[in-house]
Amino acid sequence: MEYVKLGATGLDVSKFCLGCMSFGDATRGFHSGWLLDEDQSRVIIKKALDLGINFFDTANVYAAGSSEEYLGRAIRDFANREDVVLATKCFFSDLPNGKSKPNNHGLSQKAIFHQVERSLKRLGTDYIDILYIHRWDYQTPIEETMSALNDLVRSGKVRYLGASAMYTWQFQKAQYIAEKNGWTKFAVMQNHYNLLYREDEREMIPFCRETGVGLAPYSPLASGRVVRDWIADTARSKTDTTAQSKYDSTQEQDMAIVKRVAGLADQYDVTRTQIALAWLWQKGIHSPIVGVTKEKYLDDFMGAFDLHLTQEDMDYLDENYLPHKVVGAL
Repeated sequence: MEYVKLGATGLDVSKFCLGCMSFGDATRGFHSGWLLDEDQSRVIIKKALDLGINFFDTANVYAAGSSEEYLGRAIRDFANREDVVLATKCFFSDLPNGKSKPNNHGLSQKAIFHQVERSLKRLGTDYIDILYIHRWDYQTPIEETMSALNDLVRSGKVRYLGASAMYTWQFQKAQYIAEKNGWTKFAVMQNHYNLLYREDEREMIPFCRETGVGLAPYSPLASGRVVRDWIADTARSKTDTTAQSKYDSTQEQDMAIVKRVAGLADQYDVTRTQIALAWLWQKGIHSPIVGVTKEKYLDDFMGAFDLHLTQEDMDYLDENYLPHKVVGAL
């Protein structure tokens, strides 16, 4: 495994992060068609730890908190807490099947404190290494949100702050409010970024680089679309409506990029996944968040460390990209 400092922080993280959205109780959440139960999840978490992955990403909303429960129990059984970096998120409700009540979602002080306490209990830990705000809250003043997040850091319940899926003007506003008041700023951005979706290259990624914010994007393989034939049939491709909404409308232009990934993989005698990860690292990404449903995919990821793409390769992969409708920053 290789490790990298997460942006301008002193935090060492593995060069890919294990995303845990595929772990959880299928009766409690969305994506029930491809969720792994606890026994299956533990096998993958143990494999990740054995490979040296120390960075794990989950959220209160994933299968109504059962992803946090599975991850927390596995970490307690297989690792020392101080050796891992646990990231989770707040904004959405953690009630089963997308249900919600007043003040158990959003980014008010009350909602944030409530969800963090519940996440700590489910994870079975005294602190969260990185707490992300999962979305921008249009109903709550950003001053209230940043003040509450700062209080959590000062209390020791959270070590670092992260943000996810927003417009750059919103992220910059939040950072400005924190700096103006002497509060803790966001240290990491978890945005939507891969070979098929590169809209954040316009503003978000340059802003993060300029200000030392770590980059840990989600969906680095475009929910598998980058690394398999477009017509391939998987349980996730058939049931993941979120992924379908992100990529199916741009199928024709994206297929041209996927073909180039496949061709380059054949040329180097590597897998398409390794091409996609090497591309991300050479774009300056610190730790892309990869979700898996089988152990073998983790071994595949490890092969990317031996691959270096030339500038000609990078240009070849980038050439066919066309602007997409913004997805994620809602």
